[in-house]
Amino acid sequence: MVVFFMLNFTNMKWLNALKDYQLYLKIERGLSKNSIDNYALDIKKLIGFIDSNNINNSPINITSEIIQQFIYDAAKQVNARSQSRLISGLRSFFNYLVFEDYRKDNPLELIESPKIGRKLPDTLSEEEIDHIIKAIDLSKPQGERNRAMLETLYGCGLRVSELINLKLSDLFFDEGFIKVTGKGDKQRFVPIIDITQKYINIYRNEIRIHLNIQSGHEDTLFLNRRGKQLTRAMIFTIIKQLTEKIGLKKNISPHTFRHSFATHLLQNDADLRSIQLMLGHESITTTEIYVHLDKSHLTKVVEKYHPRK
Repeated sequence: MVVFFMLNFTNMKWLNALKDYQLYLKIERGLSKNSIDNYALDIKKLIGFIDSNNINNSPINITSEIIQQFIYDAAKQVNARSQSRLISGLRSFFNYLVFEDYRKDNPLELIESPKIGRKLPDTLSEEEIDHIIKAIDLSKPQGERNRAMLETLYGCGLRVSELINLKLSDLFFDEGFIKVTGKGDKQRFVPIIDITQKYINIYRNEIRIHLNIQSGHEDTLFLNRRGKQLTRAMIFTIIKQLTEKIGLKKNISPHTFRHSFATHLLQNDADLRSIQLMLGHESITTTEIYVHLDKSHLTKVVEKYHPRK
C-alpha cells in the first residue's frame, strides 16, 4: 500500500532523485513505461515510510539500518517473492546513485533477499495446444483471427504485448521471419513456420480486409471488431474461455504458450542459445529455467555425448 505524505524538504530531495532515476531508466536502459512505473513504486513506498516515521535522511545519507527497518515493516504485508522484488528494486535505485557519484556505497549491499523457490512456468503439451486451437469457433469472423493469434503466440514464442503490437510491416514471410519489438523497444527477428504464415494469411485476406479499420491502426495486424488494436486483457479472456470450453484445469495465460514454445524446442534438442535469441532474453540464465523444467533434456545430452555411454 502506498502511503500518502505531505511534501517537505527531505521528500523534495527524494522526489528529485526519483525523477532523475526514472529518466535514467528510460534513456540509458531503454525500459518500458510499465517497468519504470514498477521501479518507481518501490521508491515511493520507501518515501512514504520515511515521511510517516519523521525520518530526515536524504537519498544520499540514508543508512542500511533504516532501509532494513523499512523492509522489515514491508515483510509483514507481502510474501517472500514480493519482498525480494522490493529489495531488488531498491538495490537498483541505490546502484544508480553510486554510479552517478551521489553516494559512496549501496545501503542494501549487506541486506539479503529472502530465500524463495524457483517458480517453474506452467506448460501445455502439444496435444493440449491442439485441443485449445481446435476449440475455436471458425464460423465466426473472430475465429480465424483467434486461431492466427494463438498459432503465432505458440509458433513464435511471443509475449502477449509483442503479439498485440505486431504490425503488417513486421511480416517478412518470403524470408521466413517476423520482426518483433520486445521489452525496452528492442527488436529481434523470429522465424515463423509455414503453418503459422498460412493462418495469418487466411485472417489477413479473408477477415481483416472487411473490417472498418480506425485511423492509426492501419498497420496493426490483429484487430478487434471495431478495427482497433486488441488489448492484453482481451487475449487473456479469449484463452480463458477456450480452456474452460475444453475443461482444461491448468492455470493458463498467454505466457503459457511462450513457455510451451521454449520447452518443446528444448525437448526436440534445440540449443539454449538459439532459444534465448528467439525469446529475446538478455541473459542465458533466464532461458536456463527451461532446463530445470525439462530434465529429460539433460539425460539426452549425457546419453549422446558422454564418452562412456
